[in-house]
Amino acid sequence: MAVLTRTDPATQAFVLLRTVFTVAPVLFGLDKFFNLLVDWPVYLAPWIDSIVPGSPQTAMYVVGVIEIVAGVLVAVQPKWGGLVVAAWLLGIIVNLVTGPGYYDVALRDFGLLAGALALSRLAAR
Repeated sequence: MAVLTRTDPATQAFVLLRTVFTVAPVLFGLDKFFNLLVDWPVYLAPWIDSIVPGSPQTAMYVVGVIEIVAGVLVAVQPKWGGLVVAAWLLGIIVNLVTGPGYYDVALRDFGLLAGALALSRLAAR
């Protein structure tokens, strides 16, 4: 088996994906508490809001915690963390296409889902 070094393209891709899928979920999760980047509750589909107790902002607090935990999981267990992030992104996509109609964001999240799956596969290597 080849020795994996920092100059190996697969190792570089793994480190890049692991870093991004650690930092981004943690930062976006934290922002769910402050709404500095965007007013997150507007992205919540009405049907999800109707089944989640509390206000849309309360739902975003829960989302924020889940995203932070997912980012930390990627940092410590990228194989499983990548799968968790991919599943979470699938849920976000369903929310976006069945609710407020943010199809462009859903398409972007589909690309991120593919990247999270790639991270999981590279981590298995």
